Amino acid sequence: MYHFQRIRDLREDADLKQKEIAAILGIDQRVYSNYEMGKREIPVHLLIILADYYDTTIDYLVGRTDNK
Repeated sequence: MYHFQRIRDLREDADLKQKEIAAILGIDQRVYSNYEMGKREIPVHLLIILADYYDTTIDYLVGRTDNK
């Protein structure tokens, strides 16, 4: 599973909109949408924020492990 699928699934599981996660990350919703669609790579500093927010690891977000 690619990391963009994981971040979308985590967001949807939390019943959040892209706009809400983009605000947490301090970015525009369109930029975040490109991350979820796999059109742009997510910078490491944003992966760290997402991992902390979802209480998971960067390895899980990028698909290196299936253990949250």
